[in-house]
Amino acid sequence: MTYKYSKNFFAATLLALAAMLPMACSSGDMDGFERTEKGLYYNFEKQNPEGQQLQEGDVWVGEMTVKFDTVTLFDNTGNPQRIAQASANWELKVGEGLMMMHVGDVATFAMDADSVAQIVGAAQMHPNYNPNTGQKIYYKINLTGIVTKEDLAKEQAEFMAKVQMMKDDEPGRIRDFVKANNITVKPTADGLYIILKEKGNGEKVTKGQEVTVHYTGCLLDGTKFDSSVDRNQPFSFKIGEGQVIQGWDKGLIGQTVGSKLQLVIPSAMAYGERGAGGGQILPYSPLVFDVEIISVK
Repeated sequence: MTYKYSKNFFAATLLALAAMLPMACSSGDMDGFERTEKGLYYNFEKQNPEGQQLQEGDVWVGEMTVKFDTVTLFDNTGNPQRIAQASANWELKVGEGLMMMHVGDVATFAMDADSVAQIVGAAQMHPNYNPNTGQKIYYKINLTGIVTKEDLAKEQAEFMAKVQMMKDDEPGRIRDFVKANNITVKPTADGLYIILKEKGNGEKVTKGQEVTVHYTGCLLDGTKFDSSVDRNQPFSFKIGEGQVIQGWDKGLIGQTVGSKLQLVIPSAMAYGERGAGGGQILPYSPLVFDVEIISVK
């Protein structure tokens, strides 16, 4: 389980969307819409007053379409998902509208593009943005579910317990992998295993060179999370300059072009307590890379 949302995530997302708006709704009538005192326009297409109402701190689940004139900026219709943690104090006012919603409601909210420009700065708006012309940004939301702040706190506690367990168990998981795969080389002082599968006869890799490799990365259980081989697209980077994880920098320096090797990398030399890959690589995950060194320059 990963937590890709935060209390400010939704506001930040809308700010980013607003900053790249390519054109705007012309000023026109807002028939069918009501307007709050804060200036948010809203129109409920469907209302379910018996449904659970969204509360401050809940995570809302559903479908959202964001439009600026005829251009769709975001649309997950048909794929309801956790969008963000609800707050009535979002700068872009849409939070005020969300706090009106119950599960099962479908509503469209609109706000003045001028309000967005005041937040992100007019310079960040598209050249087609025309101040003081009544341009609008529209958000259609289908609220399909709610994760309460209490349930969210429980999930987060369970996730953190899992992370702690992964941290505690990491040395043992590495030992089990080494034993199961009959790895006999000794690790470096950092715990990095460098297993030379095939020695190349080319130039030796030295710090500062641009190295081109093919690689496949897996978790200890064999789950593949990335592969330049599958993409048929070799990867190039400068060795020893922090452009890749530490395990690569340390594991490839001194190897020769044409070599094929396997790196078993402890999390401290990979992505550590952060994890990576949108949840593919959890915190405290050791990684296994099969690498072929193609060239250096």
